[in-house]
Amino acid sequence: MLLEHLRGLLEDKDLSQAEMSKILQVHQTTYSDYELGNLNIPINTLKQLALFYNTSIDYLLGLTNVREPYPRA
Repeated sequence: MLLEHLRGLLEDKDLSQAEMSKILQVHQTTYSDYELGNLNIPINTLKQLALFYNTSIDYLLGLTNVREPYPRA
């Protein structure tokens, strides 16, 4: 599920893995490993992704299929 959500969000923004890896300041293979579930995504990176995509960390992790973010404090 993680791969599907991250890949879908990436495609919705018309970004490549290389472009997203530059935004996150990680190597492209690191980002690819995030999508594949081969590498755990650090909390700060999850937060950055959720803010960038305007979604929740739960959605990124595949815990929900609701894409809208929770109200933010």
